[in-house]
Amino acid sequence: MDILLPVLFALGAALSNALATVLQRKAALTVPRSDKLRAGLMLDLLRRRVWLAGIAAVIAAALCQAVALATGPLTVVQPLLVLELPFTLVIGTPLLRGRLSRAGWAAVCAVVAGLAVALGAASPEGNRTHVPMDLWIPALAVCVAAIAGLVLTGICRPEGRGRAACFGLATAVAYAVTAALMKASMHTLDDDGVVAFLTAWQTYGFALFGVSALFFLENAMQAGPLVASQPAITLGDASVSLALGVTIYAEYVRGGWWLLPQLLGVALIVAGVSALSRVPLARTLTGGDDRHAAGAGTA
Repeated sequence: MDILLPVLFALGAALSNALATVLQRKAALTVPRSDKLRAGLMLDLLRRRVWLAGIAAVIAAALCQAVALATGPLTVVQPLLVLELPFTLVIGTPLLRGRLSRAGWAAVCAVVAGLAVALGAASPEGNRTHVPMDLWIPALAVCVAAIAGLVLTGICRPEGRGRAACFGLATAVAYAVTAALMKASMHTLDDDGVVAFLTAWQTYGFALFGVSALFFLENAMQAGPLVASQPAITLGDASVSLALGVTIYAEYVRGGWWLLPQLLGVALIVAGVSALSRVPLARTLTGGDDRHAAGAGTA
């Protein structure tokens, strides 16, 4: 299987999502702020070319991810999206006139190196195009139960790290299921055409889980610090996607002594993502610290 195409499109999706985040945040910093819902907010944003460019980047990211999932394993595509956070900070540094310290750049390098080591050691293979219902039903049941349990646990906890982590993990599971269903619907589009795509239950399933993921994401960002939610989202999405890829798409990753470099790669990713989540620029980009206006502090 030619892995280069899905890898390139997955990187394109991560890069486009990162660009979208920066552009939309840059646009948001130029409109009047309000503590309440303001009907004119969307009209203000629509007048900003930078915001429209951000929407175009969102669309490009969705298209890139769809192509990547249609042509490559879930166990390759979703882990590569871990790079969205480093990409966001690298792009945001010049555009928002922020600055990454040496520690911040070291964290970016740790994420990139960790991902390369983990994927290289795992060497994912396989790309089943159609998943039978007897595999979908238990997988979706487990994921929905996990999301429900995480959300209920989060609701019962006070605002802070624990609550943010619970909502972050719920976001991650929803993202992973969205990708798994999108992969199936894209194969339907490729094999049977537009009509089959529009009538496939997977198409509406990934739309539903995608909207749910965005809802959980917003709650995670509001519930507590980014350092609690972002690692849960980033690492949870990759882990659940790996599990779904192996169980329902019959994808394969190497075991045995290869687990040692895989764990080393994961450890580097965890350390890098945790460090990047503490960077002031990351809080600025997610709206977690509006005290930084057009720039950000050091990492």
